[in-house]
Amino acid sequence: MSPCSGLPSVPVRRKLVRVGVARGYNSSVRGHLWMTVGLVAGLAFGLTASATQLPALLWVAEHLRPLGTLFINLLSMVVIPLVAAVLFTGLAGLGSIGAVGRLGLRTLALYFGMTVSGILIGFAAAALILPLAPITPTQQAALRQAGTQDVGGGGELVRQATEQIPTGARFLVELIPANPVRAAVDGALLPLIVFVAIAAVATASLPTEKRTVLTGVADGAAQALIRVVQWVLLVAPFGVFALVAPAVAQFGWSLVKTMGVFILAVLVGLAILIAVVYLPLLRGVARLGARRFVRAAFPSMLMAFSTTSSLAALPAMLDGAERDLKISRGVAGFVIPLGTNIGRAGSALYQAVAVLFVARLYGADLGVPQLVQAGAAVFLAALTTVAVPSSSVVSLAPAFTATALPLSGLTLLMGLDRIPDMFRTTANVMADLTATAVVATLEGERLQ
Repeated sequence: MSPCSGLPSVPVRRKLVRVGVARGYNSSVRGHLWMTVGLVAGLAFGLTASATQLPALLWVAEHLRPLGTLFINLLSMVVIPLVAAVLFTGLAGLGSIGAVGRLGLRTLALYFGMTVSGILIGFAAAALILPLAPITPTQQAALRQAGTQDVGGGGELVRQATEQIPTGARFLVELIPANPVRAAVDGALLPLIVFVAIAAVATASLPTEKRTVLTGVADGAAQALIRVVQWVLLVAPFGVFALVAPAVAQFGWSLVKTMGVFILAVLVGLAILIAVVYLPLLRGVARLGARRFVRAAFPSMLMAFSTTSSLAALPAMLDGAERDLKISRGVAGFVIPLGTNIGRAGSALYQAVAVLFVARLYGADLGVPQLVQAGAAVFLAALTTVAVPSSSVVSLAPAFTATALPLSGLTLLMGLDRIPDMFRTTANVMADLTATAVVATLEGERLQ
């Protein structure tokens, strides 16, 4: 005890800090372990229900869906305000308009480069792997029937959703929201990010005392929302179980068998993307080893795999970047929220494989000009967000139009999308954290 201040001595304080950090780490590990248990239990229950077809198990699996939806809603209710608060705090706290512009250019260049790499790898993986299993007329009929049965009115859903996709001049116009509040209500995150970024840059130019007031309010709001997320994550194991079990019970191993080659092409492509793009960036630029990165990214990867939503994994990404990778909030609060909208290298790779798969399914021969048009459409699709399930499938409509592929292929992909969606969303989350680490290093931060 310090005789003057009444506080513990320095060694004692350091010990208390170490004990607090250890307790927080152990609590985090326990939470992640229980989420893994929920995922494994959901897979086991779903496969058992699918294999045995026992009415009781199928009934339970079907009635778990509302619980899974409730869990997603609990996370979703804080995502929009959390993104706005964290992004505003990060940008406004930089204090320099030049720093904001430099950070934005580096982030956009990195995300665009990763997306183009994903498209090229996807085309290559599809060209090499899809021919390994020729599609017979019988298989074509089975796939079309599966798509129709699983979607149930999916043709109308696809038609309505494709009308929502902004393209060309409309996309550029809608980047600037006429009503930011309406953009937030509609879940149009990219226009909202543009508005918040403009407001944050304006705040960064204010005198220090005024800027501090605004950033303090935003930071307090962000901390409160993060606390809400922590409460929600207490029930994450049950939520993950309720999400996974019904999906696996519905599709079972027949889905894996039917779509085996397609899924294999996607997984191989994602593995190549991680090995030749993500890991070299982490090792060569950020000076991060794969083990440390995976340890920091594992909670968000698990959340992404379970929920197939990068937005649902956003709080875990922010926590992993700031706490485990020691990245500043200014960088993490800008790069990660932006990445959840445009950092979709995994989705771009999936879409490239899907274009070639549907082309083979319907016997269409795509030449180089058609592939270039499809690649450009996929790249633009990475910048759009459609408020429907399987948005990576729905946003393929421009690519299908450019290559004269029937839109009925979208219905098929939507009905058989759950498993690829898990893996590509996980790859998207890895891309976001990779980009954050690289940008932080380029900004002069040391990830210790």
